[in-house]
This record gives sequence, C-alpha cells and structure tokens, in this order.
Amino acid sequence: MTDNELILRLRQRDQAGLEDLSRRYSPLMRYIISPILSDGQDREECLSDVLLLVWERIERYDPARGAFSTWLTVLTRNTALNRARGQAMGEPLSENQASPVPGPEEQILHQELLEELKQALDRLSMKDQLLFYRKYYYFQTTAQIAAEMGMTDRAAEGRLYRIKTRLRKELGGVML
Repeated sequence: MTDNELILRLRQRDQAGLEDLSRRYSPLMRYIISPILSDGQDREECLSDVLLLVWERIERYDPARGAFSTWLTVLTRNTALNRARGQAMGEPLSENQASPVPGPEEQILHQELLEELKQALDRLSMKDQLLFYRKYYYFQTTAQIAAEMGMTDRAAEGRLYRIKTRLRKELGGVML
C-alpha cells in the first residue's frame, strides 16, 4: 500500500487505514519519541496521541508541502515535545518567576532567528545537516548517531562542535 492509498483511506475515515498507519509507521514514531520521553508508558501514550492527531488532522496534510512521512515525523516530534514540556511545566510558578510565555517582540525575534538558522543550515552539506538535525531536532544521543552514520563518537562530537562553531559565526554569536 502506498502513502497516497493510506491517506485516502484515512480521509475516508476507514478504521483499517488507521491500523495500517500504526503497523507501517509505529517503528518510526517510536524511534522519534524515545529520545524525548524516557518513561515507557509516556511513550506509548504519546504514540496513541499521535495516531489520534493524524486521524483528526489528516485533512490538513498537503502533499505539495512535503512527504507524508515528513508531516508525520514533525507531528510526532512536536507531540512528544509538548508532552515533555507539559511534564516539566507541572511545577507551579513562584511569584518572582517570569512567565515562560514569550511576549510579541520575543516571538518575532525568535521567528527571525529561526529563519536565519534555517538558511545557515541549508548551506551545510547534507551529512552535516543530517548530523545537526539528529542531535538537536530529534534529540538522539551522539553514540546512536555515530553508530548509525558509521562514525566514532569522537568524530561525531568533533563534527557537531565544528558545525555549531560555524553556525554561531554565521548567526553573529548567538548561542545554539
């Protein structure tokens, strides 16, 4: 079954399509969730949340913007990060703490910085982009990245250090 067939079945609200999605993409989703959430029960609940979100939001998927697997990957990562943040935010703020919600100016500056970072990442080699995204976007360990990319841990760490140094220089010293 192709992704297009799977998407069509999901849009037609075919329950078997959801089961096929789970069978086909659960390993990928678990791979993305596991570095972000340490508790096994949290990971399984997150996986269920992602499947439900796909079911609810399948109409929002636009093939012109990217592959289905990319959309699913982003949805999975964001759901896991939101769950992790929710656990971290469980602690109430004291009166002296600033609100963690950024103001409008901070949001605009953050958006501009993200765009500059994206442009700088686009100028890296594909291998360096992959290394950067796996470490800082998917939160994979250096050992896992090195093993899967056929590098030593030390080589991966050194390359990541050089990538960060280059990006800091291009972004005017912003901390990454």
